[in-house]
Amino acid sequence: MHDITTMTITVFMGFFAMMNPIANTAVFVGMTGNQTPEQRKKTAYKALTAAFFIIATFCLLGKGIFELFSITLPALRLSGGILVFLVGYHMLQGDSSKLHSHSNADDASEEKDISISPLALPILAGPGTIATAMNYSASGSFLHTIITIVAFATLCLITLVCFLYGPKLVDKVGEAGITITTRLMGLILTVIGMQMLIQGVHDAFLLFDTANLAK
Repeated sequence: MHDITTMTITVFMGFFAMMNPIANTAVFVGMTGNQTPEQRKKTAYKALTAAFFIIATFCLLGKGIFELFSITLPALRLSGGILVFLVGYHMLQGDSSKLHSHSNADDASEEKDISISPLALPILAGPGTIATAMNYSASGSFLHTIITIVAFATLCLITLVCFLYGPKLVDKVGEAGITITTRLMGLILTVIGMQMLIQGVHDAFLLFDTANLAK
């Protein structure tokens, strides 16, 4: 029970740091500034629903994807660790990572549906988030997969509340608060990314040792 609780907290904090609801709320408010409250609410629901299904799909099909492309878990942890570390590093510098941004993110004047792209992908469910989800779900039993999906669903609900009350939240927190939150989340992500890299190197050595013994 203790291990399950620890994993649940670890998964949730990993997703929380990656998605950074406070900073993403500022992005959401900026991108939907020309929308009515009803349109903003519809965009928030659609974006988070799409992000949830993207992550849930990768969680459920993670092992199948591994087998299909002959991917090993150490390879995922090494590459995922690098992705997560880079996102965290950019956030520590006070910048938004290119992995979780969009070249036209500031262009809110165009009449287009922004809920799927760039909001759902890559801002909410970017490569780093996908790598984090697959790392946690593919490395254990089906219970780990369920925990990962539930943790992400919980975070989506929290993010939805932040989006719906976005303008008020941004005014309360202020630019300084968003900057501090972003850097703190960046620090957490760099540590998580490094842990994934260390675990990946360890697993890779074990994999090669097992392969050598089998010969």
